[in-house]
Amino acid sequence: MIIEQWVRLLCIKIGWIDDFSIIVSRYILLKYFKPLKEFRENLGVKTIKFSPDGAKIVSSCGKTIRLWDVQLGKVIQTLKGHADSVNDAQFSPNGNMVVSCSADTTIRLWDIALGQEVKTLKGHSRSVEKVQFSSDGLIVVSASLDSTIRLWDVRTGEEIKKVGKHSHGINDVQFSRDGRRIVSASDDKTIIIWNLESNQELCQLRGHSGGVKVAQFSPNDQFLVSCSIDKTILIWDVNTKKEVKKFKKHLDVIRDVKYSPDGRTIISCSDDFTIRLWDVKFGIEIQKLKGHSHWITGVDISPDGNTIASASYDHTIKLWGRL
Repeated sequence: MIIEQWVRLLCIKIGWIDDFSIIVSRYILLKYFKPLKEFRENLGVKTIKFSPDGAKIVSSCGKTIRLWDVQLGKVIQTLKGHADSVNDAQFSPNGNMVVSCSADTTIRLWDIALGQEVKTLKGHSRSVEKVQFSSDGLIVVSASLDSTIRLWDVRTGEEIKKVGKHSHGINDVQFSRDGRRIVSASDDKTIIIWNLESNQELCQLRGHSGGVKVAQFSPNDQFLVSCSIDKTILIWDVNTKKEVKKFKKHLDVIRDVKYSPDGRTIISCSDDFTIRLWDVKFGIEIQKLKGHSHWITGVDISPDGNTIASASYDHTIKLWGRL
């Protein structure tokens, strides 16, 4: 590790960043990925998420949600019920349920074993953009273009409470790993961290020059990563509330960004048709993945960190695996 860091710093100092990144990624850090599989849809795919065990993925395409077997590359379940485009779909922590949200203003809970909708959560007045289960699977948090964040009881389907509000539509909301806070990202160009117990705003982060598409806690909750229509990715220190790194190589709107499970790598996707991997510590691009022929709208990484899934308006889902 000491030799690796010394060589990296030497290469950065003399300007061999790209060559060195390739060498380290392929032979030392093993972060290089190659195309594995492609699943085809009949419409543009908006979101993609792995199941907790990494064996399945859930995708949203038009008004339809599909579950795919990662190894077989086949659809194993199709869930229909939304009256408008599905904006997000995610597995519960135990993998037994899926939560989805839609432009039809509803959130729906699905039992995977039954293949049926079990609850419809109503309360938002505009398109619901993002949903997520709490770590215990008992609560769902939602973000909407009506500028509100809401918490829902999974067992009853009832709204628990509203948590804060932005001045414009909210594109993303995520629980912290400890479940005590949430972070929201909005078209008002801000990121806000909220205390769930008190409903109070803990801090507001400003740095993007355009609407913020995604904001996510790092695995240790000490940092945030965000992406924006301004074509940048920012990393924030949660304790100091300061921006600590900026990545600027994407050429168009950045739609999604994720931390790897170990927190050492960031994966992003963009309307420039590329997926990019970034080294968090050194702030450099590790790899650029090409293959999609339209906007890449969602990206996720498997729990073991070995597979990347991407969703695109080119009607495909692609899987990428380590070399």
